[in-house]
Amino acid sequence: MADTSRRALRLLSLFGSRRQWPLRELATALGVSERTVRRDIETLRELGYPITTVHGPDGGYRFGAGHTLPPLVFDHDQALAVAVALQTAPSTVFGLGDNTARALVTLEQAMPAALREPMKSLRLTRLQNYWEFPAPPIDSTALTAVGAAVRHRHVLVTETLRADGSRPASGDDDFLPARRIEPHHLVVWAGRWYVVAYDLKDDQWRVHRVDRLHPRPTTHPFSHRELPCDDLASFVMSSHDRGDTTASWQCTGSARLNLPADVVARWAPGGSVVEHLDTEHCRLTLGAWSWAGIAGILATFDTELADLHPPELAQACRRIARRMATVADTEDRSHLS
Repeated sequence: MADTSRRALRLLSLFGSRRQWPLRELATALGVSERTVRRDIETLRELGYPITTVHGPDGGYRFGAGHTLPPLVFDHDQALAVAVALQTAPSTVFGLGDNTARALVTLEQAMPAALREPMKSLRLTRLQNYWEFPAPPIDSTALTAVGAAVRHRHVLVTETLRADGSRPASGDDDFLPARRIEPHHLVVWAGRWYVVAYDLKDDQWRVHRVDRLHPRPTTHPFSHRELPCDDLASFVMSSHDRGDTTASWQCTGSARLNLPADVVARWAPGGSVVEHLDTEHCRLTLGAWSWAGIAGILATFDTELADLHPPELAQACRRIARRMATVADTEDRSHLS
């Protein structure tokens, strides 16, 4: 009876994630025979759950339209997934740190004892890796406004903010007039929120940092557009003018690379800025914990470098070059001997 009850709850959780399931897939997910699944389905029907049979080669079962599952029907693995996700998700939105902690407590209180104990056993301390390049958290109001516009396909009127979140005044060098955009997709990459949008003034696709936008919702609808490329991730990562700003580091430097901006933007670390110079050259500005660290990242692009700033970065490149030359000479002598 206990096994039957556990499988019934597992079945409900499966129907919560997808309304229709082939019989074979349900049996595989539960690790039982198809005959056992049929019996468990009948058990749920006797309890009043509207599960209908779907006939045909891909037949199976469907949870009745117009009905809702009871709230918080989690199995053991789902409960652990929620506990881990709430504790390890990076804090990229202002004020959500306390909310995630409260959400975890609320979920634990709603869980049966058998699931509550495994969730409580996973109390984690998340440490930041120095190779992470986190962005400052963004205002949940702006994120909600952009997300709602994406969902409802409503035009947004946006102003571009400074890197510190302030709004430039008319006449300032960095002032940009408000623009009307069609927001199509929200994307999270390297701890930063981006919106892929069609700019109605320039008639072209752009990628915007959500934390650099001051959005004003409208009720003006727009129609679906085909993206400029099939790969959304590639489009976001290769857009050099997506509004990124240099992360705060002990050392910050830049160099001119003999590569197109879209190539460098795709592989540059988060928290760096790529400036388009011409079709074959760009400038990369980035930070690290040492000048040698910046030089090492620049070396990964395997191209000619020029116009290095500041002088400390150029000196670090020369030191690394001498060290590498010494290693090469030592290897050559060892082979000759």
